[in-house]
Amino acid sequence: MNKLISSVVLILVGLMLLFGGCSTYNGMVNSDEDVDNAWSKVQSAYQRRADLIPNLVSTVKGVANFEKSTLTAVIEARAKASSITIDPSTATPEQLAAFQQAQSGISQTLGRLMVISEQYPELKANQSFLELQSQLEGTENRIKVARDNYNDAATNFNKKIRRFPASLIAGMSGFQQRSQFQAEQNAQDAPDVKFD
Repeated sequence: MNKLISSVVLILVGLMLLFGGCSTYNGMVNSDEDVDNAWSKVQSAYQRRADLIPNLVSTVKGVANFEKSTLTAVIEARAKASSITIDPSTATPEQLAAFQQAQSGISQTLGRLMVISEQYPELKANQSFLELQSQLEGTENRIKVARDNYNDAATNFNKKIRRFPASLIAGMSGFQQRSQFQAEQNAQDAPDVKFD
């Protein structure tokens, strides 16, 4: 009788561990998919910005005799940023920094384009340009939200796979921590504003 009770208890404990392990593993899979989904939204926001740039450049070319070097810089920054692809499941902090730096290049050249456009009254009055400018501003906000959401999903996933005993299952299953977007170097410094 004691052997039977011991066997039943042992089987019940084994089943509880099996179901608990399956539940933990499935939770990690869900979190891993959440990170991938958040990353695809980051890429989608960046793609939206990249898709708006040719229209913006065409509008600027069509309305004003604009500085060609500025337009060329915007096009080159877009090409550079579009050429960098990252697998978020294996991305290192260095790869994310390179991706972020390329995307920052677009932001900087677009910023210069907008500043220079102020010198062209016919461009400032062009409805297509104003609409594209508004869409780009909205897209920059979408990018920030998408990056924040990605960081949140990566943080939740990283916490899940680092906690004990889930860390044992994560290690056996090959789950690894996800890198996050970091602020750019010197981001905390206020920019210098100079009026000529």
